[in-house]
Amino acid sequence: MIGLMVVDDEEGVRRSLRKVLEKDGYDIFLAENGEQAVQMVRENHSHLETVISDFKMPGMDGLETLVEIGKINPEITRIMLTGYATMESAIESVNAGIDGFLTKPFDNVELRAKVREYNVKKRLKQFVSEQILTELQKNGRMIAPRKLIASVLFIDIRGFSGLSETLTPDELSHLLNFHYFSPLDNIIFEFNGTLDKHIGDSIMGVFGAPISYGDDAVRAVLSALRMIDEMKTINEKLALQDRKISVGVGIGTGEVLAGIFGSSRKKEYTIFGLPVIVAARLEQIARPSQILICDETYQRVQDFVHTEKVEFKSVKGIEKKFDFYSVLGKK
Repeated sequence: MIGLMVVDDEEGVRRSLRKVLEKDGYDIFLAENGEQAVQMVRENHSHLETVISDFKMPGMDGLETLVEIGKINPEITRIMLTGYATMESAIESVNAGIDGFLTKPFDNVELRAKVREYNVKKRLKQFVSEQILTELQKNGRMIAPRKLIASVLFIDIRGFSGLSETLTPDELSHLLNFHYFSPLDNIIFEFNGTLDKHIGDSIMGVFGAPISYGDDAVRAVLSALRMIDEMKTINEKLALQDRKISVGVGIGTGEVLAGIFGSSRKKEYTIFGLPVIVAARLEQIARPSQILICDETYQRVQDFVHTEKVEFKSVKGIEKKFDFYSVLGKK
């Protein structure tokens, strides 16, 4: 059972919140002050998913309590409970790490909905856009493992080893973070994709999981075109520093298994399936600034982009022979 802690110096509030939130299946912990809450978190941090703390309490106030709890386990969803209408904006500006706010007096139905909303956001805000988060809040069960059709995008730097050998660690870190990961990650979000992960200098984006919009392959390919254009713009600036980033892109489409997978140490929303392998292999053989897509992707995007067929006899790790296409631009 998932644990939720209520921290409030008023016994009536603690009992009321316990009665409401037990309906959602939480194992409820009660603490009457910040010091007690912090100690309970130290003893039960792996079991606790959420902490709701009143702001005004004797001793440690709510903000101090939630900040300290975040140091113990940053994965815990931290929610502030306050009866002061102006306090919410003040707390939000002081500490962006607080995951949500509830105000007194509270409506029981709204309170339960808000707690669910903040927990979903906490788990997924690193992977999906705000638009997808909004839709997931309507049905949190959509993140359960399931099969669906999705398009997978891989983009990778050509000649990364050589680049890393010529730059200092600080220079390489700055180059990757500000001129590669940040702008390209943002493009995935702009096209309503899910940022799955960074694998070394490779970026994996997913379109169609956990939310499908019916045009997932099209958005994947259009985002890839935007990425290539963005890197051209960035390289014009980097050329003044004798640095350039060359990339290749691969996109695969088909049935995948999507959901939250992992251990008690680390979990992540990700997908498994042949499209992942296809996209990764196509990215590896793509030439600089080239976008390669599989036949399934081509069938879904041919009315939107110009392509050129590229036939390969075989691709490492894939027994079946595929036809591939190079994307030349939008129609």
